[in-house]
Amino acid sequence: MPFNIPILLTWLRVALIPLVVGVYYLPTHWLPVADRNLAATLVFIVAAVTDWFDGYLARRWNQTSAFGAFLDPVADKLMVAGALLVLVQLDRVNAVLAFIIVGREITISALREWMAEIGARKSVAVNSLGKIKTAVQMVAIPMLLFHDSVFTVLDMHIAGEILLWIAGVLTVWSMFYYLRRAWPLIKEKSGSV
Repeated sequence: MPFNIPILLTWLRVALIPLVVGVYYLPTHWLPVADRNLAATLVFIVAAVTDWFDGYLARRWNQTSAFGAFLDPVADKLMVAGALLVLVQLDRVNAVLAFIIVGREITISALREWMAEIGARKSVAVNSLGKIKTAVQMVAIPMLLFHDSVFTVLDMHIAGEILLWIAGVLTVWSMFYYLRRAWPLIKEKSGSV
């Protein structure tokens, strides 16, 4: 396993996931609800920034690796799934929407693994639609974790909920995009089994 700054940042992101979840299990006399929301929001934002920064550094310093390419999306999916589970438990996110987002991640990860096995991973490589979906999620989730207004003007929960529904639509759209790209090979390989 290679060890460099980009991979260290990815491991940091993995380590921050339990903090986003765990802050909500602290006793209320240790940390009031508003402070929990702020702490979870800040930790999630730090984790999201490391997501961008580790990829940037890996490319800039020419430190990309197969292990980093594996670990980075796993960390992203764990981060989003962990935050969504907390938000569902706090009744801030619709469970069906969370299921659609997490289910898509599992489906596309399995599809990419299968496509890699048959030597066709490039046909389901990340595209701009998937990147936009991820960016919208990474903005929506901290808004929902914060769950309050900013300067009594912008209700972060409502804005986050709207963005997460947009992310849900992009999630389904991108899933069908990847499945459509892979369908000819799926048909070909399933016919030969």
